[in-house]
Amino acid sequence: MDTAQIISDELGIKKWQTEAAISLIDEGNTIPFIARYRKEKTGELHDDVLRKLGDRLSYLRTLEDNKAKALASIEEQGKLTPELRKIIESVMTEVALTDIYRPYKKKRRTRAMIARERGLEPLAAVIMLQMTKKTIEEEAAAYISEENEILTVEDAINGAKDIIAEEISDNAEYRVAIRSLTVQHGAITAETKDEEAKTVYENYYHFSEAVNKTAGYKVLAVNRGENEKVLTVKIIAPEEDILNLLERKIIVNDNQNTAPVIKETIEDSYDRLIAPAIEREIRNMLSENAEDGAIEVFKKNLSGLLMQPPIAGMTVLGWDPAFRTGCKLAVVDPTGKVLDTSVIFPTAPTNESKIASAKKTFLGLVKKYKVNLISLGNGTASRESEQLISEWIKDTPGVSYIITNEAGASVYSASELGTEEFPNFDVGQRSSASMARRVQDPLAELVKIDPKSLGVGQYQHDMNQKKLDEALNGVVEDCVNSVGVDLNTASFSLLEYVSGITKTTAKNIVAYREENGTFKNRKELTKVPKLGPKAYEQCAGFLRIRNGKNPMDATGIHPESYAVAEKVLKELGINSSEIGSLITNTSPFKDKIKRLSNSSEAEKLGIGEITLNDILKEIQKPGRDPREELPKPVLRSDVLSMEDLKPGMILKGTVRNVVDFGAFVDIGVHEDGLVHISKLTDKKFIKHPLEVVSLGDVVEVKVIDVDMARKRISLSMIM
Repeated sequence: MDTAQIISDELGIKKWQTEAAISLIDEGNTIPFIARYRKEKTGELHDDVLRKLGDRLSYLRTLEDNKAKALASIEEQGKLTPELRKIIESVMTEVALTDIYRPYKKKRRTRAMIARERGLEPLAAVIMLQMTKKTIEEEAAAYISEENEILTVEDAINGAKDIIAEEISDNAEYRVAIRSLTVQHGAITAETKDEEAKTVYENYYHFSEAVNKTAGYKVLAVNRGENEKVLTVKIIAPEEDILNLLERKIIVNDNQNTAPVIKETIEDSYDRLIAPAIEREIRNMLSENAEDGAIEVFKKNLSGLLMQPPIAGMTVLGWDPAFRTGCKLAVVDPTGKVLDTSVIFPTAPTNESKIASAKKTFLGLVKKYKVNLISLGNGTASRESEQLISEWIKDTPGVSYIITNEAGASVYSASELGTEEFPNFDVGQRSSASMARRVQDPLAELVKIDPKSLGVGQYQHDMNQKKLDEALNGVVEDCVNSVGVDLNTASFSLLEYVSGITKTTAKNIVAYREENGTFKNRKELTKVPKLGPKAYEQCAGFLRIRNGKNPMDATGIHPESYAVAEKVLKELGINSSEIGSLITNTSPFKDKIKRLSNSSEAEKLGIGEITLNDILKEIQKPGRDPREELPKPVLRSDVLSMEDLKPGMILKGTVRNVVDFGAFVDIGVHEDGLVHISKLTDKKFIKHPLEVVSLGDVVEVKVIDVDMARKRISLSMIM
């Protein structure tokens, strides 16, 4: 099997690109490192493509290993023919391999095995030959044997039928055909066990959809309903078509003696052996495809969440709302340092005195620390808190607020990391500090929380957790490395996602920093325990040192390219200390940069054109943050309620979540509004909302309907 060619064809890339990527992966290079610093070798393969390539490579290699095991097992049994070897070596999926290997697989003791032990295989062969002129009863009479526990003609016939039924079931060709028919013409159904029960699965109480047309989220929904014992889920196969197919393939002679027996056996084989297995396989296939789809949506949502633009340079007051236990406040300076904390009681149960005291404390903190922004969590009492904040800041110019999704805040607050960061804070204080930091640098704060706790996926607890964790960790890794990390300020929870750095190494970096002070240059990383040459190669380019000895340490230029970068700077007539301060779009260097951006200049410098252009980009915008180019979050100074909303109103909002059937948009009221997939665009048919919007997008929406009773807001992006 030409693995590289298969992957190339599937991903639509050139074979040499695949071979280069495989070689780099096998050498122990990480995906972010390959995507950023080995573009020349891979032809600029994107990290998303590289991850798909890596996953497919792993699958195909596992398949090859399983083929080898199957061949060895069949050969050991003395049943391996050249034809069978060729068939096995050519299969492309685990399902196909399982089908072919099934007859040779060691089985638990079956009815067919017992029948063979009793000497009934010749009778089965006579029946399948379909040429006997005797009745089956006459043929079977010869096999009656007290010794073999065959006491009657019926015993002999039933034993022969068991052998035939198993042979039919083990036939790979039949399995493939039956599976195909069931997928093409079968249905997945769900029925409730209690018609009167009020559950979230009411839409699936009498559910039926074609197997090949059922949306992934519906599959996951009925799976969960089944697990919670609310629904009974089945695959309804086109049984008549399947039996007719098997009869056409198996009954080759219209022998009146054998045909009826074979028909009965076909039905038994299908009902008892084939149908349950095919149903399991199709259910697994549907679930796996649904999981893969849900994971892809989760990945894109998570990326949008992590890559939200930071609100830099602001002193932020984090507000964790609550009723009885009070609202927790934390003031955080622009660097993320907590300056002060407090607890106020402005929400029920309260009184005028407590509200007045709360206002005084709040405004005192705002004034004392020159707070620019209030970051309000969207949990319990958020609505009531928002009303108060909007009222209190009316007479305080330059102060606005933002509603922040507090998903995962409680997880972080009670975590070992949260305790380690704020040992003297209670969970409420940690949560309010997290609310503030989330808007200052969403990425740095959110990496501290398990991605599954961030509220941007569906059915995440119902799917393969290992696969989900690997996918989401890959997203976090890609986001962290695309932004870059300040080596002297980053927490170990952020550092561990940097290319080449493990949890242990991340903790060692922080320990080294605490013991020896700030890093002065990237090379100093080699002194960190357990950070060897390979790890250094993988991580160095993604770690930034501000105001270090070498200005290039603050850029995305890899140390391996420093010598070349110096040559580029010389060509531009500047020294490295001037990086970022001299070059702008209107500078005298613009033309020189344009002149250098070509293959011949790259050849002179002994590097590829892609690498040269990356160096030039870094020189112009050293350590650039890709998040800066994205639209900023919507900041508010007044409050809307659902009662204020009227059909036809045009509002600006932020996409908070994207699901299979639409997008949820925060428009400044307590409940997010839903833009159904049919209302996202009028330009074309779309398969998924992610084709139009991503989490974090700032969009303009029109109010379609407001359902006060169900607290639902319908929106449209079609104006």
